[in-house]
Amino acid sequence: MTTRPVGVVDAHHHVWDLAVRDQDWIRGDAMAPIARSFGLDDLRPEAAARGVVTTVLVQTVVGPDETPDLLALADGDPLVGAVTGWADLTSPALADDLAALQEGPGGRWLRAVRHQVQHEPDPRWLARPDVVRGLATVAAAGLAYELLVLPHQLPAAVEAVRAVPDGRFVLDHCAKPPVAAGTLEPWSRDLRTLAAEPAVTCKLSGLVTEAAWATWTPAEVAPFADVVLDAFGADRVMAGSDWPVCLLATTYGGVWDLARDLLAGCSPSERDAVLRATATRVYGLGAA
Repeated sequence: MTTRPVGVVDAHHHVWDLAVRDQDWIRGDAMAPIARSFGLDDLRPEAAARGVVTTVLVQTVVGPDETPDLLALADGDPLVGAVTGWADLTSPALADDLAALQEGPGGRWLRAVRHQVQHEPDPRWLARPDVVRGLATVAAAGLAYELLVLPHQLPAAVEAVRAVPDGRFVLDHCAKPPVAAGTLEPWSRDLRTLAAEPAVTCKLSGLVTEAAWATWTPAEVAPFADVVLDAFGADRVMAGSDWPVCLLATTYGGVWDLARDLLAGCSPSERDAVLRATATRVYGLGAA
């Protein structure tokens, strides 16, 4: 496996070029701050200012065309240490599709795949037999699967994880809890059930955009982060910016200031796990 040295790891961010492909989820006045193209050159100075030297670049588009472009970016830029691409879990050709990505240009940087399950109307989509077969195929390809779900989809995620004992799973954005409402249950209960599965790690990311964008405070986010850290333990939690989506609520630096606030009560080794070691292990980023 190809690796690059890492220090602080941004375990979750995106890039997109609107001249190349549309991002149809960026609509309306509220999304105006991110309704433009964002590239690695935009991220680079922000990352350097916060000691981030390695990132995980994550897909945004449902379809096969974006992932090869992300792999090409990773192949040509030392900032990116891993790519999470997209694949159709229900396709009979999934094994061949994954092999083609892994064997193609930049394929060595493909470390995980995901699908926008949050948009699936069936709350049990992840537990469908055809999806479970796809998850097993992802595991057989040596890749992790990222769970992009909403709180009501957590029970199906638990079923899916249990049905694929050889799988490795990463929960994106803590399953997007209702931070703005300040309501911990039933999210906390279901998250803890998922966290009891040792094959699952969690990204401490995306919480600022689940809060009230203009008025959130670290104190409002902290109870949700505390649940995540208690449920998973620091060695199964990794911090991610969710840049540029985070710009709806704060700056790139603001995300990392928040992360350090949330980790203030942790030991040095626990902080190192969340800021570096967990993502390094899960995505095969190499030794610091």
